[in-house]
Amino acid sequence: MIENLTGEAHRPGRIEVVCGSMFSGKTEELIRRMRRAQFARQKVEIFKPAIDVRYSEEDVVSHDQKHIQSTPIDSPGSILLLSSDIDVVGIDEAQFFDMGIVDVCNELANRGVRVIVAGLDMDYKGVPFGPMPALCAIADDVTKVHAICVKCGNLAYVSHRKVQSEQRVLLGETTEYEPLCRECYQKAIREENERKDNHA
Repeated sequence: MIENLTGEAHRPGRIEVVCGSMFSGKTEELIRRMRRAQFARQKVEIFKPAIDVRYSEEDVVSHDQKHIQSTPIDSPGSILLLSSDIDVVGIDEAQFFDMGIVDVCNELANRGVRVIVAGLDMDYKGVPFGPMPALCAIADDVTKVHAICVKCGNLAYVSHRKVQSEQRVLLGETTEYEPLCRECYQKAIREENERKDNHA
């Protein structure tokens, strides 16, 4: 690896995945890595799903309001069209893309691009989410980050949905979701099932 004056190594093509539950700092870590690449005078481009307009239609924004300019896209194929002559590509909320994102990341890495992907590894039911398992499998490096369980303070395992909805994709924040550890999540599900049985 060639180290430049600002300390950020120019790395050959690779895929880095940052995954975890909601409120675990995934986007914050993506922004941190992208900013380091910018400081190293590398050409960077960040993409996010066009459906994610929670904080901003344009920027990638973390829960603690750190933000970086991004390009909203509808399909993974757009990344290849918009990332020629780029050193580092960032992709936020990758779970919302279709499986085509896997081939796109592989193609970029094979071209010598450093690809940094952030996304939820599981949905609100604790089921692996969209292309994330496949992205973790092909990644050169996987970082699993954790939120803190709001019930007991242990490391969170999953994003528990607090509102009644069977939609798999439901954009939300603290009013819709809470990070829970495995034990507190199981307890919450049992309590919800008991309430449903009582109303039946």
